[in-house]
Amino acid sequence: MLLPRGQQRGMLFLVVLLIGLMVFLAFASFESEPILTTESPEIQRALQELDSLRWVAQKEKAPKIYPFNPNFMTDYRAYVLGVSPEAWDRLQAFRKQDKWIHSASDFQMVTGVSDSLLETLRPYFKFPEWVNQRRRTSVKKYHTTEIPVHQRLDLNSATTAQLQEVYGIGPAFSKRIIEFRERLGGFSDERQLYLVWGLNDTVVNNVLRRFTVKDPKPLPKININTASASDLATLPGISFETAKTVWEFRKLREEISDLSELDKIEGLTARQLRVFQLYLSVE
Repeated sequence: MLLPRGQQRGMLFLVVLLIGLMVFLAFASFESEPILTTESPEIQRALQELDSLRWVAQKEKAPKIYPFNPNFMTDYRAYVLGVSPEAWDRLQAFRKQDKWIHSASDFQMVTGVSDSLLETLRPYFKFPEWVNQRRRTSVKKYHTTEIPVHQRLDLNSATTAQLQEVYGIGPAFSKRIIEFRERLGGFSDERQLYLVWGLNDTVVNNVLRRFTVKDPKPLPKININTASASDLATLPGISFETAKTVWEFRKLREEISDLSELDKIEGLTARQLRVFQLYLSVE
């Protein structure tokens, strides 16, 4: 049965339309330039402003730090300030002995916090006025003048009280020097004082203006040209990685004729170089 002519024309038109639409879809490209790009200066400025607002909001939410007496630090305050649970436990054990923190150096000595964290906390430490008064008056007893070598006290018999007469040495540092001396079995060289953890060069120089090592015992030295990395790692404060770096440096050069050549090793600290100068030889 044939369709009426009008319907036939309609069907033909629909087929042609569908074929045209399929061809258009096959070859047409719908890609277009993005209306908005994050690379534009306007968007970058807006993102920076959002970052600034986000930083301000986070800072406002952060708990404020008020001056406090570290002797009464709570576990929550320790958490907020970034003090590790282990450090807080050491502080609590110290306080249970009815002992008190009297200075920032005491706090570091007891807790073992890092130098960077101590510098962050130091401005907020608040001690009783009598502690501050004792600290101010104690400055008067410090000796700052250098005395002749033959009149200097023996570093191997110095007491904590004598060491604290030096500017920059308090109870914590004087105790640390004596403990280090005991581990060594006595100082063999004045330069070993530079290896005491936390003492800077200025304070060490202040000590050596009044103290010296009398009747030093021989200091055994390791020949760097025959030492293994394991041998070097036995030196105080030298890790195996550092020892391996020095050993590889020596292997590349085949032989070291002067310990000053170690200055060329990238990454070695002044303290590590002092250790090598003290305990190594180039025999």
